Amino acid sequence: MSLAVLASRALFGLQARPVQVEIHVGNGLPAFAVVGLPGAGVRESRDRVRSAILNCGFDFPAGRITVNLAPADLPKDSGRFDLPIALGVLLASGQVADQQGHSPDLRHYVLAGELSLTGTLVPTESALAIALAVMRDDPAAIVIMASPAAQVAALVPGLRVLAAGSLDEVVRHFRDEQPLQAASPAAWRIAEEPSLCLADVRGQALARRALEVAAAGGHSLLMSGPPGVGKSMLAQRLPSLLPPLTHLQALEVAAVHGLLQPQHSWSLAPPFRAPHHGASRSALVGGGVHPRPGEISLAHHGILFLDELPEFDRRALESLREPLETGAVTIARAAGSCRFPAHFQLIAAMNSCPCGWLGHPRRQCLCPQDRVARYRARVSGPLMDRIDLHVSLVVESAWHEAPAGEPSASVRERVLAARQRQLARQGGLNADLDVAGLAQHARLDADGETLLARTVEMWGWSARATQRVLRVARTLGDLQASEALDVALLAQAIQFRPDSGAAVKMGF
Repeated sequence: MSLAVLASRALFGLQARPVQVEIHVGNGLPAFAVVGLPGAGVRESRDRVRSAILNCGFDFPAGRITVNLAPADLPKDSGRFDLPIALGVLLASGQVADQQGHSPDLRHYVLAGELSLTGTLVPTESALAIALAVMRDDPAAIVIMASPAAQVAALVPGLRVLAAGSLDEVVRHFRDEQPLQAASPAAWRIAEEPSLCLADVRGQALARRALEVAAAGGHSLLMSGPPGVGKSMLAQRLPSLLPPLTHLQALEVAAVHGLLQPQHSWSLAPPFRAPHHGASRSALVGGGVHPRPGEISLAHHGILFLDELPEFDRRALESLREPLETGAVTIARAAGSCRFPAHFQLIAAMNSCPCGWLGHPRRQCLCPQDRVARYRARVSGPLMDRIDLHVSLVVESAWHEAPAGEPSASVRERVLAARQRQLARQGGLNADLDVAGLAQHARLDADGETLLARTVEMWGWSARATQRVLRVARTLGDLQASEALDVALLAQAIQFRPDSGAAVKMGF
């Protein structure tokens, strides 16, 4: 035959889009052309493929070879197209056939791998992202990659992945001479027990309660207070209250991290990211000429802790608004847009004023009122509106005499029970409830409706703020194993808004 068609994948961000690799070997002067918007890495594959074919003992066709990577408007880069191109050249020149002389059926195969000049396969970068995309699009597909990349891809459940060491091994597989073996999945690293325990925090009962509610419902949380009062200490202990990730969630997290560096171990522990307040907007949300994920995507299915919140660049903070609502971030470039997952739990901390001593019982704040106002204005109202829980930490004079707090293990039991109720009732956490879900699962009694209406009128709450109060109330009910939401639960939820009665003490 003179034409071969194989399947591969082009990686753009975390999206591994299908690519049809078409190879035609025709008459004419010897030439090797690659079309279909190839990048430099793909154009250089001509020399790698030629040397790999010859060094594996095959004949390189002397005619005109044309390789088309379809669709033509999708940019392609990297050397992962070497394997399908080389195999396609051998198929089109009639050098690969089964024992009956028939050309093999490659309709259900997806090939990805870079070739060395000797014909050895080089591990594919972002193998996990490719495998996850193949599983979603065509679960019956068979993926061929180099090991250990094949072992990484084999972590995806239900996907058949074959490990190949060289081009020669792939050819022998399709000739029915020596079938490739299924790759054994890479080893998991079980989530270890967090070393930081909530029992280390003495006092701060309201903040501890807010942290438990945030863990139970997946809510965002802002803690405010003087320096050294325990804001960072509490945030660092939130992972000890969370359950381990599911295998699919852990694979998604590993796929995102694999875009930046090779993965050697996979953990079921939720990620905890704490970028410095000098981080740029690209560092937070992602970007670059070839888009890469930012901190919000690296915190996918985990926690993003922003300490000293007002010190972050305002543009960087404003870029968090859409991901907090949608759970994803889309980066647009001239070559196209790529979408990264960003379903993270935002935990933030800030001082009450630039010097930090506003509201301290013994230290005097020296900040003028206009400077305090400018400091707080660095965090915009729309962003504050998207944070579910707001709590003010106060200096407790006898904190060192207070008994040790409740350990994380005890609090985690209540958190897990509340999460199980949410998953059984609506299939997700309360922080993700939409309008229809709130109407169905967060109904108030008559007294609750009256209180909510009065509060909305008094403080001029937006619809978003009202919905977030209902989500928090639903979580408070789940922590008490109560399906009904009474006025007491609603009143507790209202106290966690920045403009409610309790939050007025924060100075907002």
